[in-house]
Amino acid sequence: MTAVVLVGGALTTAYASPWSHKGDSSSGYQSAGYYQSNQSWMQQNVVTGTTTTTSLSSTVPSNGDVNPYGVATVPMNMGYLYKGDVLVSNYNNKANTLGTGSTIVEINPTTHKTRLFSWLTNSRMPSACPGGIGLTDGLVVLRNGWVIVASLPASDGTYATAKSGCLIVLNSWGKAVSVITGHGINGPWAMTAVDHGSSVQIFVANILNGWSSSSVGQQVNKGTVVRLDLWTSQRYWNLVGVHTVASGLPEMWSKDNFVQGVTGLAVWGSNLFISDSLSNRIAVVHWATTRWSSGGLGFTLAEGGLLQQPLGIVILPRSAVILIVNGNNGNLIAVSQTGRVVLVKALDTTAMAGSMPGAGTLFDLAASSNGQWAYYVDDSSNTLGAVGPLRG
Repeated sequence: MTAVVLVGGALTTAYASPWSHKGDSSSGYQSAGYYQSNQSWMQQNVVTGTTTTTSLSSTVPSNGDVNPYGVATVPMNMGYLYKGDVLVSNYNNKANTLGTGSTIVEINPTTHKTRLFSWLTNSRMPSACPGGIGLTDGLVVLRNGWVIVASLPASDGTYATAKSGCLIVLNSWGKAVSVITGHGINGPWAMTAVDHGSSVQIFVANILNGWSSSSVGQQVNKGTVVRLDLWTSQRYWNLVGVHTVASGLPEMWSKDNFVQGVTGLAVWGSNLFISDSLSNRIAVVHWATTRWSSGGLGFTLAEGGLLQQPLGIVILPRSAVILIVNGNNGNLIAVSQTGRVVLVKALDTTAMAGSMPGAGTLFDLAASSNGQWAYYVDDSSNTLGAVGPLRG
């Protein structure tokens, strides 16, 4: 069961897309030439003649945690981390209570072998995380062996007990060694990293800004993305700078769907790509790796059409193609750096009463190091799946 009862993206007057969607399957018009052009582009840049999907493993550990959210691939061998493995964080406990999941599992995509990488409890934390532990889709693995996971906890699974949360830093053996609070971290929901070894930048989407009990069910345009600049080695890490690079992003709380906001982040070059779920768009903030001030809402790269509540996002390392999973259906979407939007494949077609097939099943995804496979979590079956081979 997903933590979000998914609804259509709520477009606001703040977002005007420059991109035409006349060729999207959701519109009333689709020319043969447009369709052929998109198919040709996808065959050249995204899929191969043998691209398919496969289920790799259950994501449910021994303590029964469910609702897999975060996905990250391991870039090196160190401690309990093995290059090419996939880490998955769980957001719910075995009772399916939102915001109480505390485990990260490690899955070998070749052998399908699964092991518990870390089980975080309050007694095992080096210091307190405001509100406790509820692991979101903010999950990264750094080349120097550090794993950073975001926590947005809610002890009873509702907005009433949700707290600001934190970032939890674990070593390569799965032990929590540090907790990052403050610095603009308030409801960390999504995360990505630019990793140069000793120099690392962590981008964190925060979705609890400006919220109060009187705003339940109302969109609040105060979400942010902050950049944390780190220095790291295999033994130490140090936070050396913090900057807000995006602001004014929509977030919403509801008694039914808990919380919604920016759910995916990815960086290509100096540009930050934002999966703005509530506004049904992919935004880009230029110079995000070097800017010292906010880029606001960013610029709209793609909006509406095939994008149906975009959630997780990843960029293939060779082609620079942006892959996105939808929340309102089970589709995988590809977006070019110039805003071309193409349906790649339906990853989940589970029938959902009153919704499109696959609605509420997908959340986050990550790419293999060579970009030939994309790994995605399926919340309805609590599994890790893979789609590929891809062009990369």
